[in-house]
Amino acid sequence: METDIQNYSHKRYNPLTGEWVLVSPHRAKRPWQGQEEEAVSQERPKHDETCYLCAGNKRANGEVNPNYEDVFVFVNDFSALQKDSKTFNINEGLLKAESEQGICKVICFSPDHSKSLAQMTVKGIQKVIQVWQNEFITLSKQETIEYVQIFENKGAVMGCSNPHPHGQIWSQSSLPNEVLKKDKQQLAYYKQQEKTLLQDYLKQELKLKERIVFENRAFVVLIPFWAVWPYEAMIVPKTPQRDISELPAEETILFAEAISVLTKVYDKLFNISFPYSSGIHQAPTIKKNNDHWHWHMSFYPPLLRSATVKKFMVGYEMFGMAQRDITAETAAQTLKHLADNLYTTKYA
Repeated sequence: METDIQNYSHKRYNPLTGEWVLVSPHRAKRPWQGQEEEAVSQERPKHDETCYLCAGNKRANGEVNPNYEDVFVFVNDFSALQKDSKTFNINEGLLKAESEQGICKVICFSPDHSKSLAQMTVKGIQKVIQVWQNEFITLSKQETIEYVQIFENKGAVMGCSNPHPHGQIWSQSSLPNEVLKKDKQQLAYYKQQEKTLLQDYLKQELKLKERIVFENRAFVVLIPFWAVWPYEAMIVPKTPQRDISELPAEETILFAEAISVLTKVYDKLFNISFPYSSGIHQAPTIKKNNDHWHWHMSFYPPLLRSATVKKFMVGYEMFGMAQRDITAETAAQTLKHLADNLYTTKYA
């Protein structure tokens, strides 16, 4: 890509959301005298008696976890959404409110308190993916559920209150804001091109090879052209699929490999257990034609220059638009170099 985009301020368009991000590559050279986060690197035990997610331990609501050996799922003891929430609607001029129902679950990835996805085996991650699929299918059958959001918050800097390897699933009776944007944008593109937006986007990226971090037979790990966070990444299936229930059984190991490579590379970047929020965006569960959807998994890590310097979304980002300093291409080159030296694909 032309050098101007690597040296001068510019905007980049995100076709999935219809929004723009301001890129300021020249600012990456400025000295940093702001806040630095504490780098947490202490080793954790395989089992923590005080952890409410460890096998055999008592949770906050008094229930005792089974002595699980692989992946463990339970309904969140402090769910943000209520399954039996009363139905109501308020519409008084500019004062509007609607009831929202849902089911929130916690997924413990492993009984080993000391591990993260980056430290689990690829086959261990595959078991997590299979549970994601099963939970998606089960929740999708609920009449009141219109969307299923699978996500993980890793690290205290991302607001994670427990270091035990775990993620969450929030299912609800309407589409959340970010999904509404992507539904609208992908539908408009599909109607015009008769292909999914990400199908065409991957074709461009695979031809250019400027933002690809890793790929195997079924998945591509890349830094999106429109990335907001410094080392933001996406995992995208090469074949269009509306949701993860459509991922063939033989390709779950390839999805697991992609997650393994990316999380290992993240940890290697600053030699710490790398914090991030990750989530899967996929088609709504309501019974309609969702052929325009191409599911994908995004990772939003906050660290900018080192293990202790965080990217803040404040000031202009709050009142104007998203902004980043290092370009997506620079971030991709950094991560790809680590991936090439760290990992050789076994499942391609």
